[in-house]
This record gives sequence, structure tokens and C-alpha cells, in this order.
Amino acid sequence: MSQFNNVRTIRESKMMSKAELARKASVTVQTIDRIEKGNDCRLDTKRKIILALGYKLGDRSKIFLDESSAGTKKKKGRGKSK
Repeated sequence: MSQFNNVRTIRESKMMSKAELARKASVTVQTIDRIEKGNDCRLDTKRKIILALGYKLGDRSKIFLDESSAGTKKKKGRGKSK
């Protein structure tokens, strides 16, 4: 299952490399790469990344979005009702 997240956007806005984020979060560069591509990760890994990006744990929704809030909501149809 894929996760919607802003890890890459936030990392790049802070002019931080994948290697630097990985080092600060105590994870591998490969882990950062997978997360930025939308792969799932453990809750502990999310916690490490949130803190490494300089956010508080309460700000997790700014980094790791719920699928329901990231575009999987159904759009209202524009068709005519019968």
C-alpha cells in the first residue's frame, strides 16, 4: 500500500540531501528513497523522519498524509439527476 507524504518536498525546501536526512534520522538512504516514492514504513521510522526534518510529532499530518485526505475522496458528479 502506498503512502502519500511530503518528505521530499520538505527535505528539498530545507536544502537537505537524502544522505543528510538519513543520517539525522538514523535510517538508510535507501529507506528515505523508498518513503519518498510512496512506500510504507514503520511508525518508528516516521517518527525519526519527522524529528529529523525539524518538526514536532504533532505535525505528522503535514508530512505523512492520510490517504483519505490526499485525493482519494470521491468527487461529486456533475451529471444530471434523474
